[in-house]
Amino acid sequence: MQGVGFRPFIYRLALAHELLGWVENRNDGVLIHVEGPADAISKFINEIPVHAPEAANIFSLENTGIPLKYYKEFSIRKSENTSEEITEISPDIAVCDACLADMKSQKHRLNYPFINCTNCGPRFTIIKDLPYDRGETSMAPFPMCEICNAEYKNILDRRFHAQPVACNQCGPIYQLHHNGNTSTDLNNILELSKELLETGAIIAIKGLGGYHLACDAQNQDAVQRLRTGKNRDGKPFAVMFSEIETLKEFLTIDDIEKKELLSWQRPIMILQNKPGGKKLAPDVSVGFNTTGAMLPYMPFHHLLFEHLKIPVIVLTSGNISDEPIIIDNQAAIDQLSEIADAIITYNRDIYNRTDDSVVFSSNGKNRMIRRSRGFVPSPIHLNQTVNGIFAAGAELVNCFCVGKDKQAIMSQHIGDLKNIESLDFYTESINRFKKLFRIEPELFVHDLHPDYLSTKYVKSIGGKTTGVQHHHAHIASCMAEHKLDEQVIGISLDGVGYGTDRHIWGSEFLLCDLADFERYTHFEYIPQPGGDQATEYPWRMTLSYLYKYLDKETLSLDIPFMHSIQGENADLIIKAIDLGINTPLTSSAGRLFDSVSALIGLCTHSSFHAEAPMRLESVIDHNLKDHYPFTIEKSIKFRELFLEMIRDIQKGKPVSYISAKFHNTIINVIFAVADRMRKDTGIKSVVLSGGTFQNRYLLSGTEKLLDKHGFKVFAQQRVPSNDGGIALGQLLIGARRRKLGTP
Repeated sequence: MQGVGFRPFIYRLALAHELLGWVENRNDGVLIHVEGPADAISKFINEIPVHAPEAANIFSLENTGIPLKYYKEFSIRKSENTSEEITEISPDIAVCDACLADMKSQKHRLNYPFINCTNCGPRFTIIKDLPYDRGETSMAPFPMCEICNAEYKNILDRRFHAQPVACNQCGPIYQLHHNGNTSTDLNNILELSKELLETGAIIAIKGLGGYHLACDAQNQDAVQRLRTGKNRDGKPFAVMFSEIETLKEFLTIDDIEKKELLSWQRPIMILQNKPGGKKLAPDVSVGFNTTGAMLPYMPFHHLLFEHLKIPVIVLTSGNISDEPIIIDNQAAIDQLSEIADAIITYNRDIYNRTDDSVVFSSNGKNRMIRRSRGFVPSPIHLNQTVNGIFAAGAELVNCFCVGKDKQAIMSQHIGDLKNIESLDFYTESINRFKKLFRIEPELFVHDLHPDYLSTKYVKSIGGKTTGVQHHHAHIASCMAEHKLDEQVIGISLDGVGYGTDRHIWGSEFLLCDLADFERYTHFEYIPQPGGDQATEYPWRMTLSYLYKYLDKETLSLDIPFMHSIQGENADLIIKAIDLGINTPLTSSAGRLFDSVSALIGLCTHSSFHAEAPMRLESVIDHNLKDHYPFTIEKSIKFRELFLEMIRDIQKGKPVSYISAKFHNTIINVIFAVADRMRKDTGIKSVVLSGGTFQNRYLLSGTEKLLDKHGFKVFAQQRVPSNDGGIALGQLLIGARRRKLGTP
């Protein structure tokens, strides 16, 4: 992997074993030539994977005997660009403990806010081209001073060939813009930031992959003002704690979550709020019992918390709702000044924008929600060739994917492709990936939905294309991660996917492999009033379900839900259903969860994507094991479920009780159908994918029940189960079709 100190590590290891030769970092891998006693060479080879830098990813280690060259020393050769193959590019790495210590002891780096070494610092966000040398990064405008240059050239120094190496004399600097004044004095910047944050102000801060907006996470007024400025009514904010021990005072954390939080990737981790623990401002998590938390990963974060008396800050993406995170200094000043009281910039360019990655833990395994900083562009290694294939992804939480040999290289989180800004980010990133990874696609794979901007992008190129059904791609994505190449029972639950029958799919039980699929069954089709508007107004789906099962009695039903939608023209919705006006049929699991959330009064109007299902999950009574009845015929029907839920509402059962029984019902539905499919086919491997499986309770319960009954269960960990992982599945299906010669 480029940029993780691998060559210096090899050099030091070779010296330790008194070997001669050289190490060379090429774009097709690291090449090492060693000469010496056979036992010393054997020990050297065995120790490489054991002691390699933490961020290095050794996918294969091959050795062969060659004639002696009689070298007199061991050296590091200059990087070579030898072929169209590529070596992995390192993601950005959180500042290491050794650099934090240097920041307090090295005279030329005292409190230097860009300190880094071969083991840490910016990588992907600053790289322009390979090989990974300073001239091909956004550090090129900063010539090293004599001290830094001496470290850079000293093979035994920890900063040997660390491309972003710099110090207070020669490196980038921060600037603070406040009330028309600009300061470049770091101590002044930190002191003013402390004063502003502790008095309820909002600050925009340039991060590794883009700008963040920060405020005191315990100050409700500041958090509310940030919500208003970002036009973000209900979606939870992420927070950054000063240290892990402070985090434990607010949130519940186990050893697996702790390890992930402290890893060099430093993602946002979704954690349970601690019962009886210290409290954040209510509007941080807006009623949810979880919080997205992270720890400092830039030197500046550590310096800031040294000055702050407050233990935790909101640190959310620096953008206006639905637009890409801002990376340009002037754009930040122009756009974020309306939200922030001060803006902190620095004069090193961000070349590849990246949001913070997001992870949650279920059944003792960490699962990816958003794959970006710290993880991209590390590839997913496959057991088949995907060379020359481009997969466009879907529309929501988009990521694209390019194939190189047996590597799937997924893009950073792009976001929802619903505006020109996101589309520009998408196309710009595609061009950069093509350049970085030496790929000129010959096959373009897209979703079947004709109106997705990702589909339209592929169609506009004019090359060879193939369309892949949305849920087939979800299952293939999980299969790719686990290197499965067989027929499986694929269960894909999500909000929307264009079906081969032109209806909206979203609860698919499939028999599939990497080439094709057969739809075994699905949730019963229900009219979706207003099409996509139903995702913003979950009450519409509730009304549609009630009308399906109660008919004309629906409008006279005496439950709180019907009273809550008075004035919403419920009768017009029913007329639209009767007349078939803009009421497409859907089998969506997401819309079913929406309808239950609205029915029990948790969310009738959504302010962000998947709010209703998230609120439904957040109130579950984890001690309840009962479930509602359901019917499996040609499709899966929920008439009895809704009738019993209505009875429970009328009996005054708490929402925690109804939510738990509903979730338990879906878990039992999944098992019942999987069991039928196993009996029909003999297949025991079950693959779970789709955004609905980001529901921790649903995923955990489903895995446990299937595993208990002898299934081999596969769910995603390193790749999102939501649409952010769908391009990986598209890539694999495209490769298999190309191999088979099928369209």
